[in-house]
Amino acid sequence: MPITLFNTLSGRVEAFKPLHHGRVTMYVCGPTVYNYVHIGNVRPIVVFDVLYRLLKTTYPEVIYARNITDIDDKIIDASNESKQTVEAVTTTYTTAFHHDIAPVGVLPPTIEPRATQHLPQMIEMINRLIEKGNAYKASEHVLFDVSSLSDYGRLSKRSPEDMIAGARVEVAPFKKNPREFVLWKPSNDQQPGWDSPWGRGRPGWHLECSAMAQEYLGNVIDIHGGGQDLVFPHHENEIAQSRCASGRDTFARYWVHNGYVTVKGEKMSKSLNNFFTLRDVLAKWHGETVRYALLSTHYRKPLDWSETALKQAKTSLDKLYRCIWDAGDKSTDVAAPPGDKIIGILSENLNTPAAIAKLHQLAHQGDVEQMRASAALMGLLQHDPQNWFRWRPEAAFGTTLSDEAIAALIRERSQARTAGDYTRADAIKNRLNDAGIRLEDRDGNTRWRRI
Repeated sequence: MPITLFNTLSGRVEAFKPLHHGRVTMYVCGPTVYNYVHIGNVRPIVVFDVLYRLLKTTYPEVIYARNITDIDDKIIDASNESKQTVEAVTTTYTTAFHHDIAPVGVLPPTIEPRATQHLPQMIEMINRLIEKGNAYKASEHVLFDVSSLSDYGRLSKRSPEDMIAGARVEVAPFKKNPREFVLWKPSNDQQPGWDSPWGRGRPGWHLECSAMAQEYLGNVIDIHGGGQDLVFPHHENEIAQSRCASGRDTFARYWVHNGYVTVKGEKMSKSLNNFFTLRDVLAKWHGETVRYALLSTHYRKPLDWSETALKQAKTSLDKLYRCIWDAGDKSTDVAAPPGDKIIGILSENLNTPAAIAKLHQLAHQGDVEQMRASAALMGLLQHDPQNWFRWRPEAAFGTTLSDEAIAALIRERSQARTAGDYTRADAIKNRLNDAGIRLEDRDGNTRWRRI
């Protein structure tokens, strides 16, 4: 079954066919490293991780690039506020990003380019745009001339008036058109900057992704992904400068965007102060619970984030892990390949809710091996079931019984039962039960789990 994806450019679901047989190129916008990532930032990382896994089942070569934006005005602002250097800020939050997404089970991309390591490519792209008449220098800035691309706005399908409002563009007297966007801007002595033919300065955000995508994936790439909020202006501007620089009619053939994460129906964002950092969520919840919650809604729909959603995800995963535990499968390696049915479900525009429903159907049927192999395609059920049930969040350390304390009480209970002191044995079981520990006596042994 061919993979289908909703292409924002065409506005419809299309069968995916790579430009080159057996080889797929995919670029996804990564984090701007000036703060800890929040759940809204994590959704596209998880969504495109599943797409990456799916593509690898069909194509022998999948080149997946996810960038790090380590030069941006937001980073400069964070540097000024924290009284740290820009390099210190980006190093801190790049390390934090990698640390925080690890528990969510995301595969590393093939390539993770950083903007500051690609200034020559950016300067070269600007030179090409100036030479072709698509950009011009004005007041130490270099601006892209949107009037030089007749179908500018094709991706977002916005009117010129909506583009001006949506881009929150700077109204500057040196612009020929208010819709024009910056390719290069000057830096003062306190700001990071690089030498260029137009003076010391730094690149515009949109340019960074175009230069890095072209460097590693070529002039025309198969899939470009990101959150819905990037459609305009970021991805619209990427298309404009990339097409004009390369002289090609196409930059990315399939544009795939995930929906917003909301809180009580309102978009999660730092500006509204209604966001939850992944770091804070992981202090209370297992990373796989977070992943399951993010995949429980179709990627194109809004996903409302709440404690209730996390509790539902945990309960669902408990049921699946219970099937593995009861079957006696303690391994973490999955020998069986994912079944054709689960691949087929995900191939229909990455339908993760339907794929999750299939996992529960396989669990009900008792097909543990196929359930686990299918779950692996979504990065789920990747832990030893015993460890899953014994996991406790960092926030609970020091306030809950340790594994060692629980094991000691279970031994004490076993000794009491052997001695016929069932009153003592029941008292220990009740104490553990009150502490959120459930005991199960099976085949002469006692196993336990946290709830």
